[in-house]
Amino acid sequence: SVTKERTEVILQGTSSLDPNDPTAVWEEYDFKCKPGDLKRRPCFITPYHYRLDWLMWFAAFQTYEQNEWLIHLAGKLLAQEEETLSLMATNPFVGREPP
Repeated sequence: SVTKERTEVILQGTSSLDPNDPTAVWEEYDFKCKPGDLKRRPCFITPYHYRLDWLMWFAAFQTYEQNEWLIHLAGKLLAQEEETLSLMATNPFVGREPP
């Protein structure tokens, strides 16, 4: 069956020294094929899927404790690991200090 509501996991980072500051600007990491920006054309790569994007879809149905790989992914993004960033469509922190 198809659900009427769709939850999404969104990964964001901030350059703010205090991430709890209400004026902190949070920037989103975009995925290559995961739904996100409504103005972007959908990605068609049938019959295959980008595995990370596919896993993100299923992670939204569970908690992060059930998807420990999300914690590792976040750590690799914070460390600006090139191999991990190559899986993303955009890195909002290119040329800047890591979040």
